[in-house]
Amino acid sequence: MMDPSLLLDGLNDKQREAVAAPLENLLVLAGAGSGKTRVLVHRIAWLMSVEQASPFSIMSVTFTNKAAAEMRGRIEELMMGSASGMWNGTFHGICHRILRTHYLDAKLPEDFQIIDSDDQQRLLKRLIKAQNLDEKQWPARQVAWWINGKKDEGLRPAHIDAYHDPVTKTYLQLYTAYQEACDRAGLVDFAEILLRAHELLRDNKFVREHYQARFKHILVDEFQDTNNIQYAWLRMMAGPECHVMIVGDDDQSIYGWRGAEVENIERCTHALPSVTT
Repeated sequence: MMDPSLLLDGLNDKQREAVAAPLENLLVLAGAGSGKTRVLVHRIAWLMSVEQASPFSIMSVTFTNKAAAEMRGRIEELMMGSASGMWNGTFHGICHRILRTHYLDAKLPEDFQIIDSDDQQRLLKRLIKAQNLDEKQWPARQVAWWINGKKDEGLRPAHIDAYHDPVTKTYLQLYTAYQEACDRAGLVDFAEILLRAHELLRDNKFVREHYQARFKHILVDEFQDTNNIQYAWLRMMAGPECHVMIVGDDDQSIYGWRGAEVENIERCTHALPSVTT
């Protein structure tokens, strides 16, 4: 076993407290540049070397592929070896992996395709034209923003009431037509990756319990940037025996344009003991 003191070298008292905390749910809040991500990296190494957690039982979630790659590299450097078996990636990357594995349960074709925002807008332009709508009044980019926002909130067309509002009614018609077109062609947009993965876990007890049994440690960086569907997905992934470590800055959300909810940190404070670095 690695000498635990090596994992605490160079950390301040509060950082050490977070890294070496007992196995429980942890909320680590601190400002930008205070070493939050470093704490997360050292915590993962602590779990594997001191708590003897299998890499197979650990999932680490970040917001960019670059951050995920850097985190894995730093963990392996700290451990002086491979962290093979640990899941380390973005929300989208991990959800995509789950959908590929359980495509039948997710009601997707095996060869489903991920479409980017340009593809999404091209498809919407065709649908807007097919419904004889004015493309200047209903620009594809704006319609895509509305649809993606609803998906980020976890809302399907059936969950949305137009309340006799003609604008909402038109958006709803386009959302319905768009999703039907995607389903027919086996297309999945970025927002759909998260929503479909959440619905899979919510509705399929076998799949949900499989991942809850596997992952005993889930660690999330930059938690203030999560939106509603990411938070809901995380709640589904974390089983009753899972220890969750959330790292974030409650004064900062760089992904606000994508529906990020700093309030998700406040939700967690009701359930998680706080360790502040």
